[in-house]
Amino acid sequence: MSDSPPIQSDDLDTIRAACSTFPKQFKTLLLATTDADGKPNASYAPYLNVEGRFYIYISELAQHTQNIQASKRASILFIENEEMAEHPFVRKRLTLDCSVTEISRPSPQFAETLDAFQDMFGGLMKMLRNLSDFHLFCLLPEQANFVLGFGQAYRFSGEELALITHRNGKGHTPLKRDVK
Repeated sequence: MSDSPPIQSDDLDTIRAACSTFPKQFKTLLLATTDADGKPNASYAPYLNVEGRFYIYISELAQHTQNIQASKRASILFIENEEMAEHPFVRKRLTLDCSVTEISRPSPQFAETLDAFQDMFGGLMKMLRNLSDFHLFCLLPEQANFVLGFGQAYRFSGEELALITHRNGKGHTPLKRDVK
């Protein structure tokens, strides 16, 4: 299935705004990683979004941390709550394929980001920030898929995810049935 050309529509700003604000309703993100053998792992982590970059503070005891350290890649998912969805097949969702960089403890950015985590998530962060097995990662989206409903799936790519294409310009394809 090939993607159609970039969308040329007045709705571009609306789609871009919806994609940008969608993650703000969540305090955690769903995280997909793979190990060196390609074995998948699904998990979650609390996050901060700072200028389109997603920061997570996670323990090396968790499989997802080991996977991220080895691959420097992750995919994150935000998905509409089932109770809010029109139908389970039509849940709004945003998937971001990311490159990952670890922020080192001596870096000023490390302390600033953990201060922001503490502001957001409270006193538990005071204890967690002093645990040496926890690592701070920055997930930088390189491509995004945003689904608003049937036939409303969009790919964001390019610098700062500025290019939007409709996932399939013709919509869903019905099965061909034999006519008798």
